[in-house]
Amino acid sequence: MSLASGPGPGWLLFSFGMGLISGSKCPNNCQCQAQEVICTALQLTEYPPDIPLNTRRLFLNDNRITSLPAMHLGLLSDLVYLDCHNNRIREVMDYTFIGVFKLIYLDLSSNNLTSISPFSFSVLSNLVQLNIANNPQLLSLHKYTFANTTSLRYLDLRNTGLQTLDHAAFHHLMVLQTLYLSGNPWKCNCSFLDFAIFLIVSHLDPSDDLNATCVEPTELAGWPISRVGNPLRYMCITHLDRQDYIFLLLIGFCIFAAGTVAAWLTGVCAVLYQNTRRKSSEDEPEDDAGQREEVGRRFFQTRVNSGHDSFPQLI
Repeated sequence: MSLASGPGPGWLLFSFGMGLISGSKCPNNCQCQAQEVICTALQLTEYPPDIPLNTRRLFLNDNRITSLPAMHLGLLSDLVYLDCHNNRIREVMDYTFIGVFKLIYLDLSSNNLTSISPFSFSVLSNLVQLNIANNPQLLSLHKYTFANTTSLRYLDLRNTGLQTLDHAAFHHLMVLQTLYLSGNPWKCNCSFLDFAIFLIVSHLDPSDDLNATCVEPTELAGWPISRVGNPLRYMCITHLDRQDYIFLLLIGFCIFAAGTVAAWLTGVCAVLYQNTRRKSSEDEPEDDAGQREEVGRRFFQTRVNSGHDSFPQLI
């Protein structure tokens, strides 16, 4: 889903109007003070209404919330800190954070995330710290997930279901300093090579290095993913397996067979050409002899006729 399919201007204006009416008081059982709202461990199943519009720090951790409604969350234009860890949030949509442009800290760890839309964080250009750890059902991340989070310095991806990552997902994270990747079932196959090389050449905090290890293939099981770049390069680029040798033999045989057939056809064509030339050269003398004989016969006939004309006629 793209941003174009998200809420329109009319919807946002309506939400803003509703927020002006109901967003000035503190939610039940929550604590509100100095632009900070704390709704921790209240067994909430839904996002609490009546969050003051000037809230800068919002704590929703340790509840049972299943989703974050953009209609209400988008009204908090001054929000810089959002803690939603230890809830039951299943997915993050493209327009979830469309109104919280100033957000700096976001914690979605220990939830039930199964997917994060490619442009979920597209408006969070000021985001510095993002934590989505402990989401074991999060199996993949799109390469554009962090495309616009250019201020991101801290990213926690521990204990998720991630098996591989596209190195292109980190191209725009020029100031990223800390990246946690441990506790994931990394498959260090040839498709993992580019990301492994990225980990080698990047200047990230290595504090999580030894705990982020490969589970596949067998020969690399237990290896830290930041150290498998060279083995993978040998296995995937310079090293040839048995299947590779068989393939090369087949290619060589095909080239040899093709060359042999081409040489045979060339020889056949050459022989046919020579035979044609020889027959042409043999036919030419016969034609010359025939022409000479014809010329001689005509010459002799002419002489005979002229001889008869030279005798006087008898009267």
